[in-house]
Amino acid sequence: MGGLNTKGDRRERELVNRLDAVGFAVMRAPASGSATGRDLPDVLAGNGSAFYAIEAKSSSGDPIYLDGSEVESLIYFARNFGAAPKVGVRFDREAWYFFHPAELHTTDAGNYRVKKETALGGETIDDLMAADGPDDESDDDRLREVLSALAQGALTVDDAVAMLE
Repeated sequence: MGGLNTKGDRRERELVNRLDAVGFAVMRAPASGSATGRDLPDVLAGNGSAFYAIEAKSSSGDPIYLDGSEVESLIYFARNFGAAPKVGVRFDREAWYFFHPAELHTTDAGNYRVKKETALGGETIDDLMAADGPDDESDDDRLREVLSALAQGALTVDDAVAMLE
């Protein structure tokens, strides 16, 4: 393996340490392929009120790209595990910033891109800590009902968006 992976591992450990320092229980996923054949998110983090599945990416300055399949696996895992999917990005000499996959730019090839100037507008670790958790049940139940209706074809995407605004 080249030096690139070592840097990525170091950045991942740094993210784990930062999340741990602010009170999250944190776990890094094993690096090798999972039994299901689906990629696991890099980091799982929870603090009792917020729970995240995080795909972590870092770059010295070039845009960060994620394969469509990586993002699909993240969303699939997060949904089934009951966590919020987040893409964590870090550019050299900057902090970690977090995005929901839907906030990322999609390329024509179906992949995802984060440019440095976009990244700096993302959520911070403080934002993740402050996220509403289980005490916000009514919103969660409403979201679940709307998404369920959407999945069953009873609603269009536009209707669902309008109901959740």
